[in-house]
Amino acid sequence: MLPPNLSSSSLSPGMSLRQATQGLVTDGRSVQALKLQASQDPKAAVKEAAKQFEALFMQELMKSMRQSTLATGMLDNSATELGVEMLDAQYANLLTGMPRGLSEAIARQLEKQIQGQQTAQGTSATPADDVPPKGPASTEFGKVSGAPPSQVDFVQKHTEIANQASAITGIPANFMLAQAAHESGWGRREIKMPDGSSSFNVFGIKATSSWKGPVAEVTTTEYHNGNPLKVKAQFRAYDSYESAFLDYARMLKNNPRYSQVTAQSQTPEAFAQGLQRAGYATDPAYAQKLTRVIDTTMRLQRMMG
Repeated sequence: MLPPNLSSSSLSPGMSLRQATQGLVTDGRSVQALKLQASQDPKAAVKEAAKQFEALFMQELMKSMRQSTLATGMLDNSATELGVEMLDAQYANLLTGMPRGLSEAIARQLEKQIQGQQTAQGTSATPADDVPPKGPASTEFGKVSGAPPSQVDFVQKHTEIANQASAITGIPANFMLAQAAHESGWGRREIKMPDGSSSFNVFGIKATSSWKGPVAEVTTTEYHNGNPLKVKAQFRAYDSYESAFLDYARMLKNNPRYSQVTAQSQTPEAFAQGLQRAGYATDPAYAQKLTRVIDTTMRLQRMMG
């Protein structure tokens, strides 16, 4: 006898038992439904995916328990095995999604991973992506690529000056462009002067004793023994983005501290790891985060032609 919510007509040709008893992530149609739900309500989609993973786990657990505790008999055949598997699927469905269950733990972990990736890429720190884009070109490209307007605008705005900086250092322009994007949150978290104007310091270069120009003092995050701390720090201020890029290029070219960065920048990973080893930033995950932003920048540039 079939379970109450499963009729013989629901088992269409080529459909597996698990696809018939529950729309699981192994079912292509369920994957498409989850994608659609994720575009409309990401939080609800995470919870649904977590429930489906829990259902898969419960089914495998019950299958393993039956195999280890029940002996086979003369009456066992493919039909009885199908019935047992269907019963296990029904029990798994009933046990899935209970309060404080496995699905809640999975959902929390998925949400943390998503938030961490967004923060690393500079896409979730502020609601600036909701601000109308600056021009029709970025609007049209953003619709096609799915990229936030702030990212498109940043690449369009700074690509030419990044090429000039590349000519000075020999480091690929998109690597430096990506570092400026990472340090400034794609231009949304630029260091401000006391009057609220921009310092144009998109690289987060601090004002040491050798700096004779204007400075901007802001609160920033530094890592000590792996722990983030909020501190006051002074940063260099410029009169334009061009000045900022060129000063950054000269620093990498002339400062012995970064000699290995300029010499070994054949790949995004080598460039990012070289900067971290040279002490450019105190964040222990700096190289990993920067590499991801470089990948995003390169993808945008390829799509923009």
